Amino acid sequence: MEGIVAMFFMLGISLSHLVTGNAQDYFDVGKFGAVGDGNTDDSPVLGKILAPNADARGKFKSENCWLCFQRVVGLIVEGPGQIDGNGATWWTKVPISERPTALHFQLCNDLRLRGLTHLNSQRNHIGIHNCSGVAISDLHIIAPSDSPNTDGINIALSTTLVISNTFIGTGDDCIAISGGTSNINITSVTCGPGHGISIGSLGEDGTSQNVDQVHVTGCTFNQTMNGARIKTIPGGTGFARDISFEWITLIASGNPIVIDQHYCNGRDHYCQDQEKAIAVSDVTFSGFRGTSAAIEAINLDCSKQGCRGITVDNINITSSFGKNLRVVCNNAYGTTASTVPAVSCLLS
Repeated sequence: MEGIVAMFFMLGISLSHLVTGNAQDYFDVGKFGAVGDGNTDDSPVLGKILAPNADARGKFKSENCWLCFQRVVGLIVEGPGQIDGNGATWWTKVPISERPTALHFQLCNDLRLRGLTHLNSQRNHIGIHNCSGVAISDLHIIAPSDSPNTDGINIALSTTLVISNTFIGTGDDCIAISGGTSNINITSVTCGPGHGISIGSLGEDGTSQNVDQVHVTGCTFNQTMNGARIKTIPGGTGFARDISFEWITLIASGNPIVIDQHYCNGRDHYCQDQEKAIAVSDVTFSGFRGTSAAIEAINLDCSKQGCRGITVDNINITSSFGKNLRVVCNNAYGTTASTVPAVSCLLS
């Protein structure tokens, strides 16, 4: 797929070659009845793509992706087709490291994804890595709540990206934002089930990672495990800054607001502080409305180096189970106003 400019792939319209699994597998969609003139609706011949079952996992080890696009400028992937990862045959049989991302984009600038339905990915549904100028809209991403590591959209090393008007209900993060990422705008996304919208985890194995200018607005968390979350692993370096979650609707969401600087990536329940930590600063949580399914509505658990410039205002979160909610702060510095429950533990 290298070196192809202004390609238009529609489920269906036209694509000359589609890479699956590794660089040696190509499919000419013209042989399946697609016209490929950029105008004809080819959806009758390309309406659904179904992944092979787990017995074929050897094909994916080299690229670690099923449908892979690399170094394509101006690519449009448009619906209303369906991409089915056949994940139920993979989740219980295959280790995480051997499961592919269903749809992966690497070094693809000016990318557009619209209208598709993504089902039951083997691992992450969509991967965006080393891309710039990406617009994602009107997607439906669906997997069972207990499907392991089935992130909806996973973003890393990318900049200038917009996600809008999308439904994501999976077994892991609805959207996961990793290091090297900046200028991300997420609007009108409904998340649930899933683990919420997460920045991180950052800093694993002492690495240096940066994330900035992430703005999440007008989104809904419906019975998610978490809501708005920033997670870093002790010992890393770099920063997570200029981040906002605003005008958020909560429907029995667990852990609605979380900064977790003692995250262990599943190894332990709580990792102790180290001499170094990702610097978390200039983070705003504003305009949250709805119900929490966890006793801790707000948990700002910062490293001993502290989180700076935290703003928590215009919050009204009540319990979905009839109990008084708690707020926890640890080394968190900032300002607060007009919050239910009260955030009296922020340091000035």
